[in-house]
Amino acid sequence: MGAKKTKAPAEAKANGSAGNSDRKLTRATLIELYAARRYLGLAALKETGLRLPIEVYFKDPAVASASEGAGFDTEFTAPWEPGLRDGPTSARFAVVDYDATSNTLTPPAVWDRKCNCYRAPDGSVLNSKTKDRFQYHQLSVWANLQNTLEFFESGFALGRRISWAFEGNRLIVVPHAGYGENAYYDRTSKSLQFYWFGDDKNRVYTCLSSDIVNHEFGHALLDGLRPHFYESVDAQTAAFHEFFGDLTAIVMAFRNNAFRKVVLKESNGDLNTAQLLAGLARQFGEATSNSPYLRSALNDQTMEKLKGKLEPHALSEVMTATMFDILKGVFAQHRERELERHKKGRSSRPSDVRALADTVPRMQMLAFQPLDLLPPCAVTFRDYALAVLRSEQVANPTDPSGYRALMLDCFIRRGILTEGDRTELLEPAPVFQRPPLDVFHSIDAIAASRGGAYRFLDDNRAKLLIPLNADLIVSEIVRASKLARDGRSLPEQIIVQYIWRENLILAGKQFGRFDGERTAMLCGATMVLDQNGNLIHWARKPGSVSVGTNAAATAEQVQGAARRTELLKTIAARVAAGAVGETIGSEIGLVERATPPFGFQKIDGTIRFQLAPHFSLRGDVELDETGDRQWQISF
Repeated sequence: MGAKKTKAPAEAKANGSAGNSDRKLTRATLIELYAARRYLGLAALKETGLRLPIEVYFKDPAVASASEGAGFDTEFTAPWEPGLRDGPTSARFAVVDYDATSNTLTPPAVWDRKCNCYRAPDGSVLNSKTKDRFQYHQLSVWANLQNTLEFFESGFALGRRISWAFEGNRLIVVPHAGYGENAYYDRTSKSLQFYWFGDDKNRVYTCLSSDIVNHEFGHALLDGLRPHFYESVDAQTAAFHEFFGDLTAIVMAFRNNAFRKVVLKESNGDLNTAQLLAGLARQFGEATSNSPYLRSALNDQTMEKLKGKLEPHALSEVMTATMFDILKGVFAQHRERELERHKKGRSSRPSDVRALADTVPRMQMLAFQPLDLLPPCAVTFRDYALAVLRSEQVANPTDPSGYRALMLDCFIRRGILTEGDRTELLEPAPVFQRPPLDVFHSIDAIAASRGGAYRFLDDNRAKLLIPLNADLIVSEIVRASKLARDGRSLPEQIIVQYIWRENLILAGKQFGRFDGERTAMLCGATMVLDQNGNLIHWARKPGSVSVGTNAAATAEQVQGAARRTELLKTIAARVAAGAVGETIGSEIGLVERATPPFGFQKIDGTIRFQLAPHFSLRGDVELDETGDRQWQISF
């Protein structure tokens, strides 16, 4: 009697798309593979269904129409999870398609566990052929976010899980939030809001632009990494948020093989003309300001040219252009290596495609791994430049390719660093040093909890330049495992963020309605240690209170006093410009023109100034400086 045939389980198809493969895996097997996914290559992840094939725009519909080959990314994939549900909903994102303008809730994309794919409510598979359906929009925005978050949590970026700046673990994503030339991240509502505008024939959906999606998600990521950046009135802190959003959009597009080939073809290998890569949100820019792009990293802005400018989008262009300068420099070095390979007979001909592909991981690392080295508050472009240079020194101490000198040139040329910094930063020095301590604590005790980190800091206040009476708060303690370009492990990083508030009195008519109120200056530091307790980086924001009498303590107090003076001056300037006020809303959401760029809260009798929610993708500099916005004539 022959063996009885059993039916193969059909809960998951390996290719992640209905009808693409006859291979079937049980859900239990898929979950086991998911648990071991870090050991699987991309091809295996795709074959097993641990990467979901989802067609998304390389950039946006306008780029798709204008550039051959830059339409839909048919090779794009998003990471699979065991808990995927309708929405789409995953561990970190929940898509809720509510339109406040029409008061409608669109049915969600439906998760089909048997075929391992998302479908429309009528059963249609969602792809580029169904791009006009709102369920495709839902899937597209979710897939971009899912993919970007996975990259940032990988060893080639931050090497650890990222928390949001709000209570909870799911970021709400609203693909069609309402009518408006708008898209923003809002901490209070725990959401990313994407709007739509235009007539039926020329409708612009901001959720379909990967640039806009990644820009706004950049705000959410940075807010989670450094939540106290939000408590600021400083122009560079706000501008750094905008820069980071733009950088996220550029680098995420830059990672795609097929897109890079189109960029090289259109620019003839000259990145100085590669607007397809450097330009952001083409469709939005064309529709709202009749410009080829909303913003571009190919610009000639410097800190000197924008001296006195307070509008964050405009100021951010300096930092974005600087990083693009570095990208161009790294690419040029890889092109030279391609020529050398060819001359030595190692390749049939030099390849710009290969050179740009080799540039990608280098730019990923040098742009994003330094984020953990930033101070916990009041960030400046200089802070980021120093973090980038230090991160590169840790990853490549001997610097055989001269990347640090290249980056220094770019930072100095744009006015972010000065010529005076060059000698000090390039001077040979030990890569790691022991931190100054009075009381030794093991690294495991420090990293075990916020309480352990606090005891370490409190026992060493004098040496760590922390005021004796400061109410010290450990805002975060995490461990990160980052990777080098070749996949080797870098020294483990134990990252301790700590802050305290130094009280200030706003005394004088220059503070307007806030005259006589109390506020605070955020002080603190980020200390990064390796697994042996060596000091990797220490980014401080000192206060004006005495921390000792030695030379280091005196210098720290002088810097803190300068910070205090500058903060009071900045608050007065913001108040005089009418740029601080309450957020104004309506039944269909927040009103952009009636919303000031800076808000405030009164907590425990103290005023805390803060960045307003990120409303417009544009920086309407002319309006902001001539008083044509309602918030500017309201106070």
